[in-house]
Amino acid sequence: MMKRWLHTVGPFFALCLGSLIVLGWGQEAGQPIAYNHQKHVVDASMACLDCHANVETQARASIPNIKTCGDCHADAETENAELRKVAKYVADGVPIAWKQINSVPDYAYFSHRRHVKLGEIECAVCHGDVGAMPTPFAKPLVPIKMKWCMDCHEQRAASNDCAACHR
Repeated sequence: MMKRWLHTVGPFFALCLGSLIVLGWGQEAGQPIAYNHQKHVVDASMACLDCHANVETQARASIPNIKTCGDCHADAETENAELRKVAKYVADGVPIAWKQINSVPDYAYFSHRRHVKLGEIECAVCHGDVGAMPTPFAKPLVPIKMKWCMDCHEQRAASNDCAACHR
């Protein structure tokens, strides 16, 4: 009976597993440039705000693009393939299609300005030690879920009233 089951169901599972591997299901989407946070933050002593300038002034954080990157990386004559990609985006005037990694549901309101500027919360609290990463991350380093946010609000004596975050 078991042999018969394996002969019938086994190929089906093998086909499913093979499809997952070939199609790449379950794999994280890569970024268009293998951005190295560590090289910028640790080696070049840059701060998060050097590239993500809007976090102190707006609800949404800015994701750096060709203007920000091009200030330092417009030279296409480099050995580094990733820097050549950046230079090509800059030269062509084409924005880099970064994939957003961190997000909150549409029904939740989150303001970077409120948390970073007014709340004086360091970026690593919510984003993890991104500055130590030599490769781009493909998923959030910190699981930002409602309970996690509510625990943080409680620790900092911030409002846990539903209307404070849910619109």
